[in-house]
This record gives sequence, structure tokens and C-alpha cells, in this order.
Amino acid sequence: MMTKRALISVSDKTGAVWLAQELAALGHEIVSTGGTLKALTEAGVSAVNISAVTGFPECLDGRLKTLHPAVHGGILAVRDNEGHMRELEENGIGLIDIVAVNLYPFKKTIENKDVSLEEAIENIDIGGPTMLRAAAKNWRFVSAVCDPSDYAELVAQLKENGTPSQEFRLRLAAKVFMHTADYDAAIAGYVKGQAGFGILTDTLTLSFEKLQGLRYGENPHQQAAFYKSSTKPADGSLTSAKQLHGKELSFNNINDTHGALELLREFDEPTVVACKHSNPCGVGSGLTIHEACVKACQSDPVSVFGGIIVANREVDEPTALEISKIFIEIVLAPSFSEEALKILTRKKGIRLLELKDINRPSPSDMLDIKAVSGGILVQEANAKLIPEDYSVATDQAPTDSEMEDLIFAWKIVKHTKSNGIAIAKGKQSVGIGPGQVNRIWATKQAIEHGAENLGPDSLKGAALASDAFFPFPDCAEAAAAAGITAIIQPGGSVNDKLSIEKCNESGIAMIFTGMRHFRH
Repeated sequence: MMTKRALISVSDKTGAVWLAQELAALGHEIVSTGGTLKALTEAGVSAVNISAVTGFPECLDGRLKTLHPAVHGGILAVRDNEGHMRELEENGIGLIDIVAVNLYPFKKTIENKDVSLEEAIENIDIGGPTMLRAAAKNWRFVSAVCDPSDYAELVAQLKENGTPSQEFRLRLAAKVFMHTADYDAAIAGYVKGQAGFGILTDTLTLSFEKLQGLRYGENPHQQAAFYKSSTKPADGSLTSAKQLHGKELSFNNINDTHGALELLREFDEPTVVACKHSNPCGVGSGLTIHEACVKACQSDPVSVFGGIIVANREVDEPTALEISKIFIEIVLAPSFSEEALKILTRKKGIRLLELKDINRPSPSDMLDIKAVSGGILVQEANAKLIPEDYSVATDQAPTDSEMEDLIFAWKIVKHTKSNGIAIAKGKQSVGIGPGQVNRIWATKQAIEHGAENLGPDSLKGAALASDAFFPFPDCAEAAAAAGITAIIQPGGSVNDKLSIEKCNESGIAMIFTGMRHFRH
């Protein structure tokens, strides 16, 4: 009968000594390498150097130590295959029953923004993934353990049954293949970037780690989880936000907060964005964050109720008092003053999130991914706002103040579901019409909401933005009737002339950007 053997070679040494001690007590010979061997022997565990198994010294600065038939033959041999067992005996190869391995910390290495390509490459594990994959392939006979949290269950099953169950070994194998796939995806993502490939390569490998399980998805009958990118630093991203107060976030909370955060990053001055169902419902900028908050909440108080508020400055006491007047699901900000926390934490239903790098731009190579039946649609993120060569399409050019309102509205409509219309005046959203199946409906909705929430006078002298061109002059007609004096839109319709004529008749200045901002 061959001696039971366990190969332990780990970068993360959590629990490794305990595992080796338990396995040795159960009659396993322990085989180990490098730093793991040193840690085990210092702890008093009797362990065999891998070189004694292979008959070959570790070399190439440790790059080569486990890639040998004496190791992989012992892992890969099918125990009920007489030919395999005969070959092992003929070649003096012993079986390896347990492979406890975890890998060089490649992801942690590349999180350092100053890491060199050479240093990153040196932290690509070769022998570890090979041993794990071999053990996982032969899961019917070998326990492949890549996660220290599985050590206790492995030992418990050995003590109870003398061998791990088939079901447990299969679960271990599945974890190995997920782990090595994720590891390789991280390497591929980093190296392709260093090699100068674009983001839309012929094969797309993505690597994400579960940040938290969610109670459910968009609806209670859907399962859901929140994942973070495992290949990029998380500075400034929603995944790095710290929750200071409130119950667990939901799928819809996170999705809505993401939409609000992306719009907020269009602004440098103190700004507050209120969001509902991934659409902005109130946006305000001002000299202070309190002034911005008042503007955002006043622009549509009905829709803001139960929504998300994001701010690009510290939430102070006056701002917290303003927020506390209504029911808000989430407040996200770079920080909260002590007084603001005292006020807001009195409300049990509110969640407070702190994101210190909230003003950091989204990564230039960020992907926008949408699932479709049988695949995914991938595009680069919409990082542009307006080209420098925009043109004035009408006889009348916008005034400086109108141009300021036009850009403000344009930022909002960029982050509004199509067909989208946004109306702004004095650094405040007046009316927003999102997600309509035709543009005139969106225009009428934005106008009606503005008149209802801020009064008809709020529309007089306001600026209107459309995410795509006007197919007919009806939107220009509705804008003129409401007293709007400036419009910004991409242009490019066969009916542009009709809209231009209507604007000229009504004294409206209209900008053509030549850039569309669809959002679906």
C-alpha cells in the first residue's frame, strides 16, 4: 500500500501549519517547497523537500521546482487504471492524494500603480496553477485545495470517513477551475494593456470578485450579487465606497447610485444629483453644497422622494438638515461632518456611503457591458461630452448665460435614458423627460414637470438639451411655446432645416454638437 501524501505549497500561509499538523497526525507524508517548507519545519512539522521527490534541485531562482513527472505523475494517475498504477511503480513515482496550493499574489502586485512590468511578470505563478489544475482534473482521487477556508472541512471528512467524499472533491475542483480562470484573466488583462492592445480584443477575458451577496435583484424573485473588478485599483469607484450607516444595499440601490455618480462626475463645482431608477430627477450646482442640494431637491420634490442623493463635497450640517426633510434611500458623499452624521443617522431608513475619491474620473478604458441572449454587448464608456467644433445652427447665438445653461442641461441629458430631454436654468434642472419612445413625449414631459414643480416662469429663458436630433420641428415648437430660449442637440436630421426655421421664428438660439448621447 502506497503512503498517503499531501503536497502543501502556499503563498498565503493562513492555516497551512495547522493543516500540515492535522494531516501528519492522520498519517500523511507532507511534501513542501521553498517558503512553505521553511514555515512548516520552523513550526516543528516534519516535511519532505520537493527536491527529494523529484531528484532535481530547485533552480532558476525558484521558477522551476514542481514541474516534474514525479510530481504530476503522482497527481494525475487514475487510481483504478491498472496501466497508470503499473507505470508509477515502474518509474518509482508515489501518489499524491492532497494538493493544497494557492498562488503568487499577482492581483495584489498590480494594484501598486508604480509596479514595473518585470515585477508583475515575476509574480505570475506557473507551477501552482499547473498542480491545481492537474489535481482538479483528477478530482475523483485527489483533493485540490486552493482556499484556506476549506482546510477544516477537508480534515473533518478525513477524520470521519478516512477520505473526502466525491461531492466535496468535486466542489473543490470547481473552485480550482474558477480560481485559475480568474487568475489567468487578471494576467491577460494586465499584459494585453502593457502590450498596447485596445479594449475590444478578439477574445475578452474579464475578472470579477464577489463583493457581497444581495437580498435579491431588480425584483424579489431574482437572485443577485455585487462584484468588483479584480484587475484594477478601486480608487474612486463605487465598489470602494464605505457604508457608514443603514441597512444592506439592494441591487436597485447600487444601480441607481452608479447612475447618479456618473452624472456627478461631469461637474467640478459644488453639485448635488438626485436620481431615481437610474435617471436623474434633480440636479443643482451652487457656491456651496447646501445651495446645490436645495436646488436639486426643489427641482422635482415628488420624484426625489425615496431616491438617491450624491454630492461632490462634504455633507455639512445645513445640507444634512435639508436632506432630512424628505425620505431618501442613500446619500453618497466624499465625507460627512460630525454634525451631519448626528442628524442623518437618526433616520433608520437612510444609508450613508462615503467615497473619498468621488471626484476621480472614471477610468478611460472602462467597459460598458450589457447582457444579451447568448452573449454580451461591449463598448467603451461614454467619456466625451461635447466636441470643440460644435456649431450655432440658428441666426441667433446663445448668450454667455444661455451657453452655461446649455452645457448644464447637456451634461444631464447625457446620463438620462433615451429618448431624453433635459431643461436647465441657473445651474438647476428645471424638467427632465427620460426614456420615452418618441422625442416629443419626452419634451412635453420635461416641460410639464418644470411648470408643475418650479412654476411656468422657470421655463422662460431656460435651455433645453436633447440626447439625439429632432426628427420633426414639433420639439422646437413646444420649446418656443414654453418660453425656452436656447436648445442644444446633435443635429443631423433630414428635417434640421424645419427645426432651425422654427427656432429662428421664435428667437431661440440652437447649438448643433454633432455628437449624440443615446443611453439605453
